[in-house]
Amino acid sequence: MIVGYARVSTDEQKLDLQLKALEKVGCDEIFTDHGRSGLDFSREGLEKAMQNLKSGDTLVVWRLDRLGRSLPGLVALMDKLGKRGINFQSLTENINTTSSGGRLMFHMMAALAEFERSLISERTRAGLSAARARGCTLGRPKSLSPDQIADAFEAIRQEKTQVQEVAEELGVSVRTLQRSLRNAFPAGRG
Repeated sequence: MIVGYARVSTDEQKLDLQLKALEKVGCDEIFTDHGRSGLDFSREGLEKAMQNLKSGDTLVVWRLDRLGRSLPGLVALMDKLGKRGINFQSLTENINTTSSGGRLMFHMMAALAEFERSLISERTRAGLSAARARGCTLGRPKSLSPDQIADAFEAIRQEKTQVQEVAEELGVSVRTLQRSLRNAFPAGRG
């Protein structure tokens, strides 16, 4: 079975061109998403298309970016198709995983995606390291100041106030207060 998939990003765009191309190659069923971003791979039409595909079937798109705009996401989707024995064809880019050339193209895309992830990771680590060297505090701001933590500790220890009450007064969750107290007063101190 040949299953087609078409997508447009905005409500103003039309699916006509894609639908005609998919019909021309003989798609048995065509699923669509209208007004959905290609960055999000959790789309109703795409999910229905994936549910209807079985081993030996082919998923066809007019152009690769209609399937998705994230290269790592595309590679993950292609990998999922391959593991299920489902072929893939992109009409515009002439990618067809039923041929050795199409599989080569897919593997080149996967290698490029892996390279891209590695570069992003290296740049992120370098940026974090440079920020630390400049004395920047990284991460989320602390929910409680050291004074608030000390006051909470004393209130719980001396006044026998419940942790939940103190957390509510400070406007944080019990878990946040407990974590702050553990970090400020490790076991064996106080």
